[in-house]
Amino acid sequence: MDPTTQAFLAALIGAVVAGGAVLAWHISDRQQHHAAPVAQPVVPPEVATVLSVLRSSAVVVDDADTVLKASAPAYALGLVRGASLASDELAELVSQVRRDGQIRETELLMQRPGVPSRHVTARVAPLGSRLVLALVEDRTRERRVEAVRRDFVANVSHELKTPVGAIRLLSEAVSDASDDPEAVKRFADRMLLESDRLSRLVQQIIELSRLQADDPMEAPAAIAVDEVIRVAVDTSAIDADSKRIQIVTGGTPGLEVFGDREQVTAAVANLVANAVSYSGDDSTVLVSTKAAQGSVEVSVVDQGIGIPSQEIDRIFERFYRVDPARHRSTGGTGLGLSIVKHVAATHGGDVKVWSVEGQGSTFTLSLPRHLTGTLQENLQKEVSP
Repeated sequence: MDPTTQAFLAALIGAVVAGGAVLAWHISDRQQHHAAPVAQPVVPPEVATVLSVLRSSAVVVDDADTVLKASAPAYALGLVRGASLASDELAELVSQVRRDGQIRETELLMQRPGVPSRHVTARVAPLGSRLVLALVEDRTRERRVEAVRRDFVANVSHELKTPVGAIRLLSEAVSDASDDPEAVKRFADRMLLESDRLSRLVQQIIELSRLQADDPMEAPAAIAVDEVIRVAVDTSAIDADSKRIQIVTGGTPGLEVFGDREQVTAAVANLVANAVSYSGDDSTVLVSTKAAQGSVEVSVVDQGIGIPSQEIDRIFERFYRVDPARHRSTGGTGLGLSIVKHVAATHGGDVKVWSVEGQGSTFTLSLPRHLTGTLQENLQKEVSP
């Protein structure tokens, strides 16, 4: 190759290399000064913001049934498993909405192994052309309250029907026996007994309804436990005397609790009344108090029929009676212990029971102790190093 050709080729190669270097510099400069286009999110940011503040469980699903966005309550409720809907019923509802674009609403029963079933209401609607939004509300608590209310109404109706029917029959008997003074007196005494039982039942229903209100304590104040026990014992004095039952009080005097005086008195009175009702003649009922780590314990001990071990967990249910065969003779309504339980819960306390069938029972009501300024300072000095 002659020198001229070599020089030409060298010049050509140099030009190509220089041109490539300039082109590479321009490409690098464009990459540094021009950001890459940002991919648009599948779920619009406005929708994601709304879902984050919703109290309902919210799930956004695309056209491939893939969960693109789910709120924290949706995960807590178990609606989402990985990137899919955990409920087949909800997935089917989403598919129906995607096909015709119609908003649908239904009730579902969410079931997971090892977890109690939950009743939910699902509302599914299209969200744009590709997405579907499912809003789910947990209605388990509302269903439970509704069932309790329905049972309560049924039980109340049954319990009211018994004394009302008895009074009607007794009034007819009095009318038929108008010529027999002894029969009239006997039927009239029975009518008085049934009317008293009806009055107690209505009063306890009112008390229980008040305890279940949103604000059961209107004016809480310091309550002298000694005075509460005195009123409770006095309330059952006539019944105790008729059975020759001695009610003995004891324990630590001068204790105070904080709460509603009427409710606390009703709770203790129900415990004492139960002890008297279920104790035999010529027995003793003991009511004692003591302070225990910031609380006051009121214990009522009887020598009655006791409670079978298999029934102890149920005695605080409304209208439940340990001995249904005796409820007519004792005049029990089955609401007394339920009221005690609600009073304890309302005041931040507790109620416990120890019982042996045939030997008697001990009910202990614990309520937060109210400390006066001087007493509280003394207790702090005792425990401080």
